[in-house]
Amino acid sequence: MDWTLEVVIVPVADLDRSIAFYRDRVGFELDHHTVNEHMDVAQLTPRGSGCSIVIGTLPSQRDMAPGSLKGVQLVVADAAAARAELVSRGVECSEIVVIDERDGGTFFGFSDPDGNTWVVQQIRARAERPLIPVEARQRFGAEQGA
Repeated sequence: MDWTLEVVIVPVADLDRSIAFYRDRVGFELDHHTVNEHMDVAQLTPRGSGCSIVIGTLPSQRDMAPGSLKGVQLVVADAAAARAELVSRGVECSEIVVIDERDGGTFFGFSDPDGNTWVVQQIRARAERPLIPVEARQRFGAEQGA
């Protein structure tokens, strides 16, 4: 049986500010922003990821203090390029740290406006072998009308 991680709840204080941060600065795709009598939530997905984040007013989000999520990890093929992209969009990032010269040993981090922290790990192999092949992403985009 396959088990897939597809959503991480991120506790935030201000939904609109967080949508703007994750969409406009970090570059996540806004999948939807749903407002009704039960909730006000948004789902955003990093490009190339099979896992999204959800922010807003779901009961599980009310159980966590804004900023209490620490060390969620993103993976990129090129840490220097990813860091430069974030910095150019106004995201404050830590310096790149190389813990191990082997692939997977290079990291940097950033925080969202509430203090939730993210770690970005470089795995150069992702450039040749993404977890979700480019063809599958293109096919999904065509099916969605993108």
